[in-house]
Amino acid sequence: IGKIEGNQFIGVRYPFKVSAPPGWKVTIEIPNFLEELGYDKAGLEESEVFIYNPSTQSNLQIDVTPAGRYAKFSQESIEWLATAATGSFEEEFKKDYGKDVKFEVGLTTPFSLKGVQFAAKKYATYTIKGVKREQGWIYGFSEPYQIFILYMILEKGGANDREDMKKILDSFEFASRK
Repeated sequence: IGKIEGNQFIGVRYPFKVSAPPGWKVTIEIPNFLEELGYDKAGLEESEVFIYNPSTQSNLQIDVTPAGRYAKFSQESIEWLATAATGSFEEEFKKDYGKDVKFEVGLTTPFSLKGVQFAAKKYATYTIKGVKREQGWIYGFSEPYQIFILYMILEKGGANDREDMKKILDSFEFASRK
């Protein structure tokens, strides 16, 4: 739950904001094409905001959820969670595209998000129907919230989606409510 002002989302339920570059859309409604790209509707319903490029369908979604009462996080545990997501990705990928379609998984790396104590990024690259994709997940923790950012970059001629995605992530800011 939040409000959209121009190309910026400002969280109401959860204290974060994020902006999109010109040409990108910011919405709280699930974009129709995300299920066609392989996202599960039930998972999409958890997200607070969606940001996407209508011409390429590159996209990002953000889900914030309260951490369990006794949950403890460290950089190491967040990196483990990001790595663990690879297992379900591999399983779903093979189910959706078959065993013959290959993908490469990048290393799990620490990631910096403004106002977020611990964060890590993991991604995979693959080609479907002649279009190279990077699908990634960024997990973070900022007391008392867990942050899940899922993104997909579809490399279509002439688009600067990789640079735009970096701008979107650089604009993300989580504010403490202490």
